[in-house]
This record gives sequence, C-alpha cells and structure tokens, in this order.
Amino acid sequence: MADARAVDRTRSLFRPDTPSTLRADGVLDVRRPENGPTESRAAQRLMRFGPLATIYERAWRPLFRLWMGVSGPTVDVERTFAVRDLGLVDDGTRVVLDVACGPGNFTRFLAESLADAGRRDALVVGLDASEPMLARAARDTARTVRTDSTGSTGSTDLADHVAYVLGDARELPFEDGSVDAVCCYAALYLVPEPMRVFAELVRVLRPGGRLAVMTTVRRGPAVVADAMATAVRPSGLTVFGADDFTDVLHRAGFEAVEQRIHGAAQFVTGRKR
Repeated sequence: MADARAVDRTRSLFRPDTPSTLRADGVLDVRRPENGPTESRAAQRLMRFGPLATIYERAWRPLFRLWMGVSGPTVDVERTFAVRDLGLVDDGTRVVLDVACGPGNFTRFLAESLADAGRRDALVVGLDASEPMLARAARDTARTVRTDSTGSTGSTDLADHVAYVLGDARELPFEDGSVDAVCCYAALYLVPEPMRVFAELVRVLRPGGRLAVMTTVRRGPAVVADAMATAVRPSGLTVFGADDFTDVLHRAGFEAVEQRIHGAAQFVTGRKR
C-alpha cells in the first residue's frame, strides 16, 4: 500500500472539488460517477482485462516496438529518453505525473531514477483508468525496496515516494501548474479523446516543467498513411499526424520542443514557458 505521506501529498495537488477515496489496495479513486460511461472499444476493453496486468511488460508493451521497426529503441532506451526529456536530473523536479501508467513499471522506474539523483523528497504519481492495472501497480510497488550503495537494505522504500490514482485522463484531478514533469508513454493512441488528454497534460504542468510523450505517427505517402489510420480506428487505436502534438506545444508557448521519429512511433518533448 502507498505510504500515507505519498497519499497526502498527492491529495494536496488535487483541485478542491475533487472527490477522492482511498481504496483497500492503496489506490486513490477520483472517478466521478456523474460523468457516465467512457468510450469503450476493443483497445480500451483490453486495458481493463485483469490478466493483461501480469503480462503487460513482457508481452503487450513490447508489441509497440513493432511500430518503431527493428532499429527502434528498446524499452530500456525509452526509459533513458524519459529521464532526459523530463529533466529528472534537474534540481527543480520534485513531482512527476505518469499518465496511463498501467501496472506501474514505468512509474517505479521514474521514482528509482529520482532516488538515484538524491531526490529524497520526490513524488511520482501514476494515473490510470484500469482497476486491474493499478491493483497490480500498488502491489508491486509495496514490495519494492531498494538497496543503497553501502548495501543498506530499506534505505529507499518506493512506497514512500509513489502514489496511484484511478481516474479519467481526460479530466485530471490536479490543479493547474501543480506538477514539475508529466509523461504519457505508449498510451495516447489507446485512450478516448487523446487530444483532450494531451491538453490536460499541458494544463497541469508548471511553468518551466517538462512534458514527454511517446505514441504513434503517420509515415509514408499520404494515401498509405491515411489507409493505415482508417484501418486501425475501429479497434480503438489512433495513428496521429506528424504535427498534431508539436503544433499544440508551439501554440501553448512551449520551448525546446523536440520530436524524434522511429518507424511509425514518435517521441515528443518540450518545456513549458
């Protein structure tokens, strides 16, 4: 279960009108029943399939590498990109939000990276709409205890620095400008209303904070790219245009906007002015 301090710090970032219930598994539930059912196509239903949480990192997650081609970055390289793009080595990074965090593998890596950088006051919050995914994330995080360079066990208990939130990424519960860094890796192509979600990532980021996403991108001749995007749309997958995200960041006044394309995948990052 998440440490009470991590839970309290996370709640302090919420908008005043946000309802939050701490579940028995340590996950903060901020869903609003009055919002009604969310869009549910094959891809979204699959993310709520309980057994997927167990095999996500070994099976489902690596499938995204097919979009990047054989020369694309491995998951370990993606994590290296995230540490750099999110500025986790910068002194000002204290609160990181991982949107569509799944079973928390990436969330825990970010927390470990901050611990390695000496950020003992860091907080990493993982948010997802899947109860099975977050239940797995909370269990695995509670079991994770790191050992420092002296061999002292228990020097960094990740549960002290990680919290999980069950909610809708289209309506993040956080105040404007409340987090230092926000990421969404390999998820925007799955969620309903992805550009609305992306706008929420921009909203909750503080001035000077960094954003990093990894998702799909259309490649090749327009006819071929459009046909591919149309073919996968009924399954709930979205293939984005090359300028969809960079245009939003430029209009929002972001600095140091960068896009790296590997196969049919893109990494987009920038710093909020």
